[in-house]
Amino acid sequence: MYQSKDDFRARRPRQFALKKFFKRLLMTVLILLPVTILGSWMWFQSQLAAPGDGLVELQLVIDEGSTHEIVAEELASSDIIKSAFAYRLQARLENTELVAGNYDVNDGQSVRDLLALFSEGRVTTQLVTILPASRLSEIQANFIAQGYNEAEAAEALKADQYRDHPALESLPPEGTLEGYLYPESFRVSEDTPLSEVVRLSLDEMALLLSPERKAGIRAQGLTVHEGIILASIVEEEVSELDDKPIVAQVFIKRLNEGIPLGSDPTARYGASLVGLEETVFADTPYNTRTNGGLPPTPISNISASSLDAVISPSDTEYLYFVSGDDGITRFSFTLEEHERKTREFCIELCQL
Repeated sequence: MYQSKDDFRARRPRQFALKKFFKRLLMTVLILLPVTILGSWMWFQSQLAAPGDGLVELQLVIDEGSTHEIVAEELASSDIIKSAFAYRLQARLENTELVAGNYDVNDGQSVRDLLALFSEGRVTTQLVTILPASRLSEIQANFIAQGYNEAEAAEALKADQYRDHPALESLPPEGTLEGYLYPESFRVSEDTPLSEVVRLSLDEMALLLSPERKAGIRAQGLTVHEGIILASIVEEEVSELDDKPIVAQVFIKRLNEGIPLGSDPTARYGASLVGLEETVFADTPYNTRTNGGLPPTPISNISASSLDAVISPSDTEYLYFVSGDDGITRFSFTLEEHERKTREFCIELCQL
């Protein structure tokens, strides 16, 4: 079709205007696109930040097979995170997995903090403590006080289920865990069975009963079980580290010379086993005032310092000691000297 010069001249402004429009549009897009991307990125980062200062708390249970979508909705509905969408997107970017368990979370944690928590399995833990110088009955009561029920506490302390543990190598067939639970604090998860806490304590006891220490006990003329019994008496008699080797020396000398140990804590322990008032006059096999040798079992758990005192008693020749009302333990060579110190320094305590 023939186009005149006039038609061509008429179309040039329109083409120029259209080209100019697209050029402006392209410039606008080139300017707005980075701004939009930057704005979106800044919004996304803001949604990943912690929404609060940690005052809003949640105990989150992540079950086996749970997904980030489920977790995101629960966290968002509890105001722990700002955006479920931002959580899900960040989880995909990091390609993290969920470890099932119980978690304590709060609104002072960022999404990145939470994802690290869940992927590393840093589940909620609690501290379970076995106190030193504790009887088995006291350990059981303390377990109950720390949140375990009575049945679980009683079952966890039955020795038969741990017979193959190296810490119990010297335990007589009829023996209990008395004296064999090493005092320590154990950090465990909320769903850790109490029997596992007992095993952890036995693990520590096994480390304490090293071959060198066992040889040291035998060097004193004692079996390993007898060494633990004697260490438990030392544990109950004195707490001062410097006094323990001397007290151990007194008891070992008495054992070697056939003199009753005369330990008040053993008598009180025996009374407690048969439901009597805890006095030194209770007639039980544990009364080492009236019975020779060691009591039938340990009377409490033991520390390393008490066992080491039995292994390395002091190089002294004392036969008596008394812990005074002032907390100081005084040692004597003769009965006359001991009775004088008792009258002078143990007025109240020695009446118990």
